[in-house]
Amino acid sequence: MVVTGHWIDSNWRLQKRVLNFVHVPPPRRGIQIADAIFKCLTDWGIESKIYTISVDNASNNDSALRCLKDTFSRNKCLLAKGKLFHTDGRRLQFAEIVRQLQLPEKMLIYDCKTRWNSTYEMLTCALKFQDVFPRYRDREPNYDFCPTTEDWEKVSKVCDILKAFWTATHVISGSDYPTANLYLNEVCRIKLLLDSKVDDEDDFVRSMVQKMKLKFDKYWGECNLLMFITAILDPRCKMRVINYCFPLLYPPHEVQSNIGKVRQALYDLYDEYVEIHVSGQSGSSSQLLIGSDHPTKSSSSASSSVSHVSGMSEFLTHIATVESVQPIKNELDTYFEDGLLTAADDSTIDIVNLDALKWWKDTTKYKILPKMAADILAIPISTVASEATFSAGTRVIDSTVLPWLQKL
Repeated sequence: MVVTGHWIDSNWRLQKRVLNFVHVPPPRRGIQIADAIFKCLTDWGIESKIYTISVDNASNNDSALRCLKDTFSRNKCLLAKGKLFHTDGRRLQFAEIVRQLQLPEKMLIYDCKTRWNSTYEMLTCALKFQDVFPRYRDREPNYDFCPTTEDWEKVSKVCDILKAFWTATHVISGSDYPTANLYLNEVCRIKLLLDSKVDDEDDFVRSMVQKMKLKFDKYWGECNLLMFITAILDPRCKMRVINYCFPLLYPPHEVQSNIGKVRQALYDLYDEYVEIHVSGQSGSSSQLLIGSDHPTKSSSSASSSVSHVSGMSEFLTHIATVESVQPIKNELDTYFEDGLLTAADDSTIDIVNLDALKWWKDTTKYKILPKMAADILAIPISTVASEATFSAGTRVIDSTVLPWLQKL
């Protein structure tokens, strides 16, 4: 088991690190997993700073989370389970084709079972060499995996469907690991695709999509509060995004109730941050008032053993006790009333590729919401970051890693 940590640093950058590799011997019960995770956290000294945990959809992980929830000092946390999409296709046959067929200048792409998008990449690459396969069969007597015309038609239809998954995995599990506000729209896009293909006239496509839709409905049928709240904290989306997506994701009789659940959870979460903010201000105000009651050493009465407290000081002390801070206007209401962020608001903003973290960092209008956004946007919706550690696929040296390697 690999344990990874995700957080927002002081410069508002999303950070991720592998915290530990843990050997969990059989039978790998939930309590064993919980103990291994908690030991890792205590070794790092961060057991009191855990906000969420993302795991795969296994029953032993469910029981592990129940154990951890009782152990963590913060027991009001959002728990999100990583979800995996499963596709059905003729990947074994094409994997064998790739192994047998080697071209002198251009190579076909191998299927990697530990990478979500490798099947799509393998099939789309094979389609480009569709005319080569029969020629190779004529010249190689031992080659007996040549696809038929019907096979190629099926491959083409499979690629049309897998392309949406390929795009989504690049958004969700790219090398930069973007913040969670981008996930909802990708999930909604896949739902629309599956719904449009579930009654397809082609038996092959219909059979495949029906299985995929069963998996999708199993994983995303419940109202995932975390995914929706992170989308709302994207200034381009706000509440409009769930008003758009919920009728596409849920039956008509569940739409309004789910919208109400998300809205209530968002305001409850905001109230917790308000309490933290108010208590912090109250502590600071009390210290200032207490200090003002005592004369300084430079005053003429400093040597006196009797403290002189003015009537104003008593009044201010009373106010500090009764009303330590001024009432705070609900920033969530203000955030919604401001409307959606558009390119018209600032021509210098790339509205399509907006960095939500940077926007919250730069905004000066809110005091409480930026802290809430930083905590929530750092939460990984998927466990892809952990699985990538064990990926058997090719390691890609991107612009983040290359400068570091050049210094070696």
